[in-house]
Amino acid sequence: GLFGVPELSCPEGFQEAQDKALQESEQLVQKACSTPPGPETVMIFDQLSDSLCRVADLADFVKIAHPDFAFREAAEEACRNIGTMVEKLNTDVELCQSLRRLLADEVVVSSLDPETRRVAELFMFDFEISGIHLDEEKRKKAVNLNIRILDLCNEFLTGTHLPNKIDKHILPEHIRYNFTAEGNYLQVAGLHADCPDDLVREAAYKIFLYPNAEQLNRLEELLASRNSLAQLVGYDTFAHRALQGTMAKNPETVGQFLEKLSEQLSKRTQKDFEMMTKMKAKLNPQNSKLMPWDHPYYSGVLRAERYNIDPGLYCPFFSLGACMEGLNSLFSQLLGISLYAEQTQRGEVWSEDVRKLAVVHETEGLLGYIYCDFFHRPDKPHQDCHFTVRGGRLKENGEYQLPVVVLMLSLPRSTRSAPTLLSPGMMENLFHEMGHAMHSMLGRTRYQHVTGTRCPTDFAEVPSILMEYFANDYRVVNQFARHYKTGQPLPKNMVSRLCESKKVCAAADMQLQVFYAALDQIYHGKHPLKKSTTEILKETQEKVYGLPYVPNTAWQLRFSHLVGYGAKYYSYLMSRAVASMVWKQCFAQDPFDRAMGERYRREMLAHGGGKEPILMVEGMLQKSPSVEDFVDALVSDLDQDFETFIMDS
Repeated sequence: GLFGVPELSCPEGFQEAQDKALQESEQLVQKACSTPPGPETVMIFDQLSDSLCRVADLADFVKIAHPDFAFREAAEEACRNIGTMVEKLNTDVELCQSLRRLLADEVVVSSLDPETRRVAELFMFDFEISGIHLDEEKRKKAVNLNIRILDLCNEFLTGTHLPNKIDKHILPEHIRYNFTAEGNYLQVAGLHADCPDDLVREAAYKIFLYPNAEQLNRLEELLASRNSLAQLVGYDTFAHRALQGTMAKNPETVGQFLEKLSEQLSKRTQKDFEMMTKMKAKLNPQNSKLMPWDHPYYSGVLRAERYNIDPGLYCPFFSLGACMEGLNSLFSQLLGISLYAEQTQRGEVWSEDVRKLAVVHETEGLLGYIYCDFFHRPDKPHQDCHFTVRGGRLKENGEYQLPVVVLMLSLPRSTRSAPTLLSPGMMENLFHEMGHAMHSMLGRTRYQHVTGTRCPTDFAEVPSILMEYFANDYRVVNQFARHYKTGQPLPKNMVSRLCESKKVCAAADMQLQVFYAALDQIYHGKHPLKKSTTEILKETQEKVYGLPYVPNTAWQLRFSHLVGYGAKYYSYLMSRAVASMVWKQCFAQDPFDRAMGERYRREMLAHGGGKEPILMVEGMLQKSPSVEDFVDALVSDLDQDFETFIMDS
């Protein structure tokens, strides 16, 4: 069966696994309600969470990645049913009372260790955001709002990807071939950001981002419903609710962070925009005004002109085998961990090219399993991602339930004449996703509810982004990058040039991220919104980003991250700031420093989400970072490396 779960040897097995989980959960609910308050209550809650997550997490992965439609459909159904059960439990008054009795008993609470106490509080938080403390009528309202929000999220997400159609006669004939024809219409399915023809990018931008009334209504209803739910359960705004427990803690801190970052970036961003404008004037003298559809293209042109980085020159040095060796060697030096390929049983994997790795520590033994689903196949989602399939936890019998994760990439397959070769971007993504996997393997918490990457969003990306710093360091790359034919190492200046090329227009790129994050905060801030979502977009774009708003466009209707990262889009920037500080302070001098690796494991990875994130950061940096520290870390990463600059000049 899939992942070694015997029921899942066929799609119908999902029904069986789900029924078993629901049955088990009912028994655990009765047990929780009849157990006197104490640490055992938290154990039972965690078992309850585990029995549902073991099916839901696995189904979450299978429903998007399994090549067989019947499996995908069965997994989708299981997700829905478990989701309904979770909603029901979150509004089960009797179940909540058993936890409330525990948290109200000062003697019991003071006897709990910090992790148990935090887990109890996190479970309580889940009850409260579902409106458990409200009267019957308001609780019903909260449940209905939750269901409506879920539907709106799915509809909005679908709408963000739908192409727009236009009568083909509206576009000049010489650019029509760039778009898919459908009778008399042309379909515009994206921004064509890399197209060298300014007119094609302009047309794509104006057509793809043309406002769709239904999608606009969905977004407005989604934002209003999120706000109503947050206020119903006692928060000022949805952002206040979403940021509870995060590193930033509240919207005010996020606002300060974005504002200070924007101030620090403004001169550099202006410079970047001036360089892009010059480049545009050189290539297109009639029309040199820089527009939003120009930024991604001209920053790429400048990068290519200044550093001429041809990915094809790098690929031969980054065979998949070499990169995996590099990761193995790095983990072994830093953390005493090795990766071993393991034979899979029949039916355990969903595609024959999936590889199973055992993660083994030199003294502690087997820590868990990583399934590597690395190769492109039709119907497979394009984005690279990490899935928790089973969380780690200490079982009742004293054994540890080993974590199981999947890493999904879309790498090209090997050919007769060459192994799978990665571009520098793919190599960096592999390191990034492996950072998540190591967090899952080493976040060996007692409770499954806070295992591995089950931690606040603005901390979750720290381990993965930190791995990008290793992937961009010559000392690390030099250990594994070898030409697959000749065995020669990748020359140092090629690595330096690659790193420096990433800094070209990096301030403007970061400024764009600040704009998206600021927009997300306003949308989830005080309601009713002062203006329409499009007017807010126009105002924020001109104030925070600097390139003009284009009339009759509504970029926010394509902003798919509003679904999964509502009020939390800033997280990526904040995680990058922390990763940058950890890198500079702890690993930049020696990326293989075992003592630092152990500190990193002890302070940051070991707790999963079982400790307040800012305390983990303080433990690692041995100081309490301020918002200014975060901003300085991000901005100093934009500085050119003097040595490379001189070599290149």
